[in-house]
Amino acid sequence: MNNKFDALKNEDSGEEDTVQLSTEMPDISQIKKDPPQQESGEHHLQFSYAFWYCRQPRLRSYDQNLKMIGTFNTVGKFWSFYSHLVRPSELTGQIDFHLFKEGIRPMWEDEANRNGGRWVLRLRKGLASRCWENLILAILGEQFMVGEEICGAMIAVRFQEDIISLWNKTGSDNATTIKIRDTLKRVLNLPPNTYMEYKMNCESLRWNL
Repeated sequence: MNNKFDALKNEDSGEEDTVQLSTEMPDISQIKKDPPQQESGEHHLQFSYAFWYCRQPRLRSYDQNLKMIGTFNTVGKFWSFYSHLVRPSELTGQIDFHLFKEGIRPMWEDEANRNGGRWVLRLRKGLASRCWENLILAILGEQFMVGEEICGAMIAVRFQEDIISLWNKTGSDNATTIKIRDTLKRVLNLPPNTYMEYKMNCESLRWNL
């Protein structure tokens, strides 16, 4: 095994990992929060993570609409959740999916996010599933090589486009944010001239007071 990313490949197949997509959209709120018990020899991730979702439009506050699907800290538990989630490109309406380190809520106000920021990438329809999967596998596989800087990621499914954002905790660290941007372009196989915007979470908080 060359690096942690290799462990995230589906061990059921000897070829490149392909995740079977669900043919029907499950009720996300009914997904079990306790995945199967881990087996002996399970690959542990460096950090524990949580999947979240938030339905739009927001009839209540964002915090009230935000729901945790479950947490995991091994490769097997990750796949037990991920294999039951509908892929972003198959969703209709407006919904946000999040993958964040356990203990960090996917909100600007969270202590781990307040002084950080996020790279924002807007995608045309049809690209979301591939980009989202590549991104979360890169996060879990520690491909960004920036220590504990990565907080999590979000994909926002919208009618005309889909939006991916990658969050880190120190927005003022220019060298780190540039490294994250360049790695993001690589793991998503984006053209060199792809436009991405970096947004500071503290500025977003001020605008939404």
